[in-house]
Amino acid sequence: MKKISLVLFLTTFSLFGQNDAKTCEILSKINALIQREHINPKPVDDSLSVFVFDRFIDELDPSRNVFLKSEYDILSQKYRLNIDNFIKDRDCTFLTAISSVYKKDILRNKAILEKIDKETIDYHLKDTIRFYKKAFPIYLQDNQAEKVWRKKIRYEILDAIVQVSKNLDSIKTNFNTLALHSKSTIIQNELCRINSILQNESGLQESLYNHFCSYFDPHTAYFSDDSKSSFVASLSKEHLSLGLNVSLNEKSEIIVAELDPNGPAFLTGKIKKGDQIISISNLKETLLVSCTSLESISNMILSEANKNIVLTLRRNSGKSFEVLVEKQVIKDEENTVYSFIVEKEIKIGYIKIPSFYSDFEGNGGKGCAQDVAKEIIKLQKDKIEGLVIDLVDNGGGSMEEAIKLAGMFIDNGPISVVIDNKKVQATIEDPYKGMIYKDPIVILINGNSASASEFFASVLQDYHRALLIGSTTLGKATMQTIVPLAENDTENFVKVTVNKFYRITGKSHQSLGVFPNIALPEIYETIFPKENDFPTAFKNDSITTFFKFTTYAKSNLIEKVVENSRLRIVNNDYFNAIKSINKRIEDLVNQPKKAIPLTLDMVFEEQNKVTDLWEDINSFDSGSIDLNVYNSNLNKFLLAIHPSEKTNNQFQLNALKTNHYLNEAITIIEDFNALK
Repeated sequence: MKKISLVLFLTTFSLFGQNDAKTCEILSKINALIQREHINPKPVDDSLSVFVFDRFIDELDPSRNVFLKSEYDILSQKYRLNIDNFIKDRDCTFLTAISSVYKKDILRNKAILEKIDKETIDYHLKDTIRFYKKAFPIYLQDNQAEKVWRKKIRYEILDAIVQVSKNLDSIKTNFNTLALHSKSTIIQNELCRINSILQNESGLQESLYNHFCSYFDPHTAYFSDDSKSSFVASLSKEHLSLGLNVSLNEKSEIIVAELDPNGPAFLTGKIKKGDQIISISNLKETLLVSCTSLESISNMILSEANKNIVLTLRRNSGKSFEVLVEKQVIKDEENTVYSFIVEKEIKIGYIKIPSFYSDFEGNGGKGCAQDVAKEIIKLQKDKIEGLVIDLVDNGGGSMEEAIKLAGMFIDNGPISVVIDNKKVQATIEDPYKGMIYKDPIVILINGNSASASEFFASVLQDYHRALLIGSTTLGKATMQTIVPLAENDTENFVKVTVNKFYRITGKSHQSLGVFPNIALPEIYETIFPKENDFPTAFKNDSITTFFKFTTYAKSNLIEKVVENSRLRIVNNDYFNAIKSINKRIEDLVNQPKKAIPLTLDMVFEEQNKVTDLWEDINSFDSGSIDLNVYNSNLNKFLLAIHPSEKTNNQFQLNALKTNHYLNEAITIIEDFNALK
């Protein structure tokens, strides 16, 4: 069963009913704000036109089965080099023109699908299909549209069938029944998706604003009031929530996987674990789950503006029923700092920081730096002799919290250099005198550790205050702030990049990432997207600094600890097995895709390559260690007072018992103490 993390995607779009004058007015204000506030504003010229136009086309027609080549050529000739001029002239009718062509083409596709649905598909017809990893040119001819869709539907049916069983003979025996069912499901979902697009009347505006913003850098983005409130909520440990988690079952249906006993969904008394979610409504718009993207569903669920949600559910394939759920402010356990004690030869404290959350709305909530300080005090009462800080998959958050946290672990001195759009350098100093913790620290990082995580980790690395282990981080060394388009505008905002930050050495990890002192392999690390994968990401550079600062450990001691760890890793079966799996993943992803015959046998063979690898990853045994992990005495006391938190606590604890990265981190601290 695949668990879904409902996250906010900021580039969703809708298609029809544009108000071109208002669109251009907002675009003009966005441009003025970016030119005024952005760290590195660019001129609005032909380069912007090409960037925005190409991303529109990729977004509307990613599979190249919508626009005809003749239509694309006309649109390209008119707009690809001229969008900048249209925007300057306050003429955004190009949106209506693109939208009209798109609407006509998806109506054509709808008619083709309805025709295919009524006819019999010939699965013995000789044909081939090719897959592309990146966007490819528009090629579709008018007389090819039906053939392309027949091939697409035929492949999707075969692909769905081969996932039913690993026994090809069994599939062939039941082929007709399986094919009939799959065909109906696939075509109806396609039609449902098209109908959802046609019924959406909000226009392409928000998509255009985001493409315009991302031309300047990948992290500058447009926010409506709705998306802004959802973004801010995602960086808080407390937010409006339904109090439930969902999963995908083997039929790719969304079902209720968990219910928070203190949450509003559970308190309705009508929703049970295992219920299938059919549709979701915010009382203004209804989304059918079967034909709506997870992005759209997550937008509706996460939006702070949608305080009331109507869920249409089905239980045990019975009749569907509706439940109105009013969101409540709930502590997000998965976005809250927590700690444990891990004991081998010595006691080590472990602290997980899922994100650098903060009280952005000023509601009296606490930030992650203060929460970390509380956990350290708890751990010190149990006399720990080292600390492991886990930043794996921590995508960042509040830079203010990262600065506070870094200051807690060094006595005094500079932390970073920040440069604004006037190229003025400012030094960030340690906000606190003294240290909350003085013993050895190891920080766990990976390719998803980003932004504020990288900032914090790099400060402690430069001061030799901590050893970093894991894989190279994302590579984002910029800071953003959310600004309204106008002083009294409460509906339109821009998250704009206003600063670049540099390490006290003058170096930057922008586009490169923070390199660990000790590299540990991690599954999927070779295919994690990185900052330098974005075409508009800032390049790496450095500045000259003249800081004098005292490091907390001698270089020769660090070198000995690092070398000892490397020798252990080279001979570690677990990490060597991960390297082998990563090689298989990399080969599968990076190998040029050849055209394959569109037959059941070949689709079965290709699908099994992926299935076998996926099964090996899922069945990968990490249980060769059993660490002694337990709660601090203070946390045991708090769990007795709040028993509802015991389930989540036990889940976190069990996951750590077989964590090989934690095991190596502890051994590093033991080694460091012994050598010191």
